[in-house]
Amino acid sequence: MENESNRLHIFFLPLVLQGHMIPMMDMAKTFATSGAKVTIVTTPICSTLFSRQIERVHQLGLDFNIQTVKLGLPEDWENLDAVTWSQNQVELLDRFWKALSLLREPVLHILEEHRPDCLIADLFFPWATDVAAQLKIPRLAFGGTSFFAMCTMRVIALHQPHKRVSSESETFIVPHLPGEIKLTKTQLPEYLRQELDTDFSNLAKEIVESELKGYGSIFNSFYELEKDYADYYRNVLGRKAWHIGPVSLCNRDTVDKALRGMEAISQHECLKWLDSKKPNSVIYACFGSLTKFSPEQLVELAKGLEASRQDFIWIVRKDKNEEQDWLPDGFEERMDGKGLIIRGWAPQVLILDHESVGGFMTHCGWNSIMEGVCAGVPMVTWPMFAEQFYNEKLVTQVLQIGIGVGSKQYADFGIGADFVSRDDIEVAVRRIMAGAEAEEMRRRAKKLGEMARKAVGEGGSSDSDLTSLIEELRQHKAARESR
Repeated sequence: MENESNRLHIFFLPLVLQGHMIPMMDMAKTFATSGAKVTIVTTPICSTLFSRQIERVHQLGLDFNIQTVKLGLPEDWENLDAVTWSQNQVELLDRFWKALSLLREPVLHILEEHRPDCLIADLFFPWATDVAAQLKIPRLAFGGTSFFAMCTMRVIALHQPHKRVSSESETFIVPHLPGEIKLTKTQLPEYLRQELDTDFSNLAKEIVESELKGYGSIFNSFYELEKDYADYYRNVLGRKAWHIGPVSLCNRDTVDKALRGMEAISQHECLKWLDSKKPNSVIYACFGSLTKFSPEQLVELAKGLEASRQDFIWIVRKDKNEEQDWLPDGFEERMDGKGLIIRGWAPQVLILDHESVGGFMTHCGWNSIMEGVCAGVPMVTWPMFAEQFYNEKLVTQVLQIGIGVGSKQYADFGIGADFVSRDDIEVAVRRIMAGAEAEEMRRRAKKLGEMARKAVGEGGSSDSDLTSLIEELRQHKAARESR
């Protein structure tokens, strides 16, 4: 047993979005399994959402703690996944971004009380770098995305290639980046396209500055997946970084995988349905907790799935105030036994790992991409906002394990997204599910899944990076305590 005085105490500060909290929880569990004492700082609402996972971690005998702070907003805004989005509420996001800065003093107070050895904080808390500096501890930034996306964002910000095209739809090459990556202005966030002076655009600048000043960055990725971009981030952009993923693989048994679904339907209902299907015959469609489709787009998606003639599981976001009458007439009756619609959360890792699932239709959030890679399934890509268009390029162009539906318009939370036709949906689904092209993509995807498991195994690339990081943090702790 490691001497208690030598043991690292690491604080984690995730953004209050489940897409950011889930990998941060898995990451904390990974550090705790390696012998560190870990503490998560979050809001009371988010703490409640993850109570079952925390209870499970305690059952495993890990030193895992929670500290709560108030965000200073109404309770239904302390978990953005629960918000029913509208154009007006998107405008109210400025209030949310401002509220994040108000956490600085209460978080500093908690850190001063507990005196941890390291702070791993989401990129959306740029002030965390200065807070860590006050305590003379390293701040590691976590963005919840890929090396590829981070490199793309930084190169576009540095060289601004989008300013040299003549129209919104004209493609430009991201300069200096391996792979000749092409994008359009329509796939970039509005504040970049129009150089808006907003609270969010100012926050984005602060994020870049704090990343430059910080100790380094930590990624939920593995070297073999995007080695050219991990090397570019470190050697060309000059950033210190560690890849320790896929962190979802820290959940090795069925109980842990199911708990990541949080408010999931009974896993037995879902898995029993999958058990009745042939291997690689089902496409799983899920678009994360924040994507909002119009009723018209939902109808078109339903008709595209039906036209593809593939068995499917479709996860539909459950809004508090949304009527559920958008399905085409008779759709659920026609799809009885052919398709399973789940409204709300589902045990995604368990579904993707099932042998009957042969494809994944995704919004290209990084957690979903990583979980799809671990499961070894090809993907239908349908990006909407954030870094999702960049992740799509990694999947379809670099890794060649996916087909896009043709989404071209950046749209926050999906509001104002371009309309994707049933024909485009049908074609993309068929291309990844059947035929020689699908088999080749599936072969590549399975190989990546094997690489992912090896990466987190003993002596693998992610295991080695984690070991190296922990040793560096120990040396930093010893040097600080000797002064």
